[in-house]
Amino acid sequence: MVSDAPPRRSRRSSGQDEPPGPPGPPDKRRSGWRRFVPSWKIVVASVVVLAAGIFGMIMVAYNLTPVPKAPQASAVAQQSTLYYRNGKVLAKLGVPRQTIEFKDMADTVKDATVAIENKTFYDDSGVSLSGMARSVWMTATGQQLQGASTITQQMARGYYDGLSQEVSVKRKLKEIFVAVKLNQELSKEDILARYLNTVNFGLAYGVEAASQAYFGKSVHAKNLTPEQGAYLAARIQRPSWGPDDPGLRERWSTTIKYMAEQWPQKYGGLPAKAKFPKVYKGDPKEVYAGLRGYMITQVLEELKQRKLTPDMVRSGGYQITSTFDENLMKAAKTAVEATTANMSKEYHAGLAAVDPRNGRVLAFYGGSNFLNDPFNEPFDAQKQAASAFKPYVLAAWLQAGYSLKSYVPGNQTVPKVIPGEQKGGFRNSHNVGQAVDVVKATAQSVNTAYVSMAFKLPRQLDDVKELVESAGFNQGRMDQDVKEHQFQFAIGSALVTPVEQAAGYSIFANGGKYTKYHVVQDVKLNGQVVYPEQRTSTRVIDPDVAADATVAMQEVLRSGTAAGQGLGNRPAAGKTGTNNNEKEAWFVGYTPQISTAVGFYREKCVTKTGKTVQPRHSNCPDTPNEKKPSKKYGPNNPYTRAVEAPLGFEGAGPPTATWRRFMLAAHEGKQIEQFPQKADIGLPENIVPRPVPTPTPTATNPFDDGSDNPFDDGNQQNCLVAPCNDDSGDVTDDSQQDTGIPEADDHGILSGGGGGKAPDSRPIGTSQTNARHEEW
Repeated sequence: MVSDAPPRRSRRSSGQDEPPGPPGPPDKRRSGWRRFVPSWKIVVASVVVLAAGIFGMIMVAYNLTPVPKAPQASAVAQQSTLYYRNGKVLAKLGVPRQTIEFKDMADTVKDATVAIENKTFYDDSGVSLSGMARSVWMTATGQQLQGASTITQQMARGYYDGLSQEVSVKRKLKEIFVAVKLNQELSKEDILARYLNTVNFGLAYGVEAASQAYFGKSVHAKNLTPEQGAYLAARIQRPSWGPDDPGLRERWSTTIKYMAEQWPQKYGGLPAKAKFPKVYKGDPKEVYAGLRGYMITQVLEELKQRKLTPDMVRSGGYQITSTFDENLMKAAKTAVEATTANMSKEYHAGLAAVDPRNGRVLAFYGGSNFLNDPFNEPFDAQKQAASAFKPYVLAAWLQAGYSLKSYVPGNQTVPKVIPGEQKGGFRNSHNVGQAVDVVKATAQSVNTAYVSMAFKLPRQLDDVKELVESAGFNQGRMDQDVKEHQFQFAIGSALVTPVEQAAGYSIFANGGKYTKYHVVQDVKLNGQVVYPEQRTSTRVIDPDVAADATVAMQEVLRSGTAAGQGLGNRPAAGKTGTNNNEKEAWFVGYTPQISTAVGFYREKCVTKTGKTVQPRHSNCPDTPNEKKPSKKYGPNNPYTRAVEAPLGFEGAGPPTATWRRFMLAAHEGKQIEQFPQKADIGLPENIVPRPVPTPTPTATNPFDDGSDNPFDDGNQQNCLVAPCNDDSGDVTDDSQQDTGIPEADDHGILSGGGGGKAPDSRPIGTSQTNARHEEW
């Protein structure tokens, strides 16, 4: 249908005004700052997405976090036990720990721990958000009593390997994840038991060891009273607290209160009647008191040389058997202190006793109390050996093929000038005549004889030096002394320690064999030997050499410098030693069972102004007043310094008396053992002519048996070395016999060798050992 009405025109196109139409929808666009604010829908959606992402990442991290399986070394560390050689406990080394079952822990200590450390322990999932929040608030307000970590978290951090102690968000998140997983895998009993077996209580790790450490050896974790259980639980926060520290008392009271609040049916009346428990206030250092400290440190020092460090010992749970004999340690102390009782603290003495058959140090005296004087005399004090060194020259002499029958210089060395002599040459303390045999030279400690013997050896001092190095002496010290003092080395200028001397003389007591001295028999772990004893023996001299050297040293105790100080009917041998000006004095002697060295020296404590003051506990004081601090003096600027002074006695005095006193006690009840018979090896190597005996009319002495001793100097000693005159009593003029001994020239130097061609020298070992070095 077509309309007759005219067509409508568009307003826009016509340009004519039209009436307004109805209003349109409002404009959604905003102006100004509102344009930058997202709508609530976007915000909600973003939060949901972000939360989902974070939750997803947390879940991924949670799923990827493994539950540790291996415990930390410190969490299962066990203290080691050190034993005397007979199996008796000498000391416990390290912080004690004993692992026990949950059923062996008293409810009192379990409840106390939960109350003060994590009261929601039995209900939480291993972590406590409320605990974290409470920790933040209490820390901010100064009321910190409970940590943010649950017992499960603490156990995970303290027990398992891989959870460090660093303070970081990453570590904390990992700890939380592990705690939650552990809570799912382990029962609450297992978690609490592992925690109480691991945690540090101060004097001990683990509740069992802590119970005994604080309340006595007879108290076990299963017997703890509520007060004792609260005491141990209170220590967990700060193990370093003293036994009755005020802070510890306050936390103990809080623990008692929390126990009553959490379990009123069990502990409701406890706060009103609880008394702070009596605890053992011992110092952990007491294990080092007296003689024990010297033994412990020497054992640790030896094990350190075998790559078993002190820290490893203290945490490894080892069973260490030492070589020490408890009774002989006491005997050594008694012997030294009986001798030094009336001496000032300026006098120092060291004693060491070694079993010559195996090198075990049976006993020693290093001081009366390690806590006051930790310097260990027989192991640490390096002093000149003096004449106690001469037996090694004797051994080298016999090893070279020369015999005890040789005649050696008595009044001056041959040659007269020998390298290393001081002004006036090498001298003796007494006149022994122009010539002596080697036995008398040993018994009377004749310097001129021994220097001449060393000079006569095929390789001179090298023969002696190699021998003593094979007998355990430090090569560096020996090399240095030969370089500095040359032939003084033969009469004891080298620095040695008493334990080195005791072990060195083992070559004479043990048929020529040397075993390095040691203080550890073995080290076990869980009953299995992990560090066996080191006792490899080395032959240093021939058995016959040892036998003949012993003959000469027996005469020291019979008619020589230590005459009358033997061991009764028990065979013994040894040698005295006294340094110039009596600054060091020695006696070293042995039986087939024990070799013992005793050394004395004296140190005066002198101030910078020259004033002499008495030592404190055998040590020169660093300050004028021990109890009053000094601004001027201290370890870096000591008040006094040690100056070595003359002893006032020789080796035949207090050193020999101390040796004899100890050896008599040490051999009490032991079977008497004999030395080997004299071997009479080698051929005479006469450095000086054999002296012509002087006839003595028989009628003047009705007790004279007719025998002749050409070396009699008034000591009434018997003929020492064959050949002696026959029983007829006739005196033969040596000038009418062909003795095979060459005559000396005007300078006292022989024109030829000894009485016959000496056999080839025997080999001397060259083993080396380490020792501490001390400057000359």
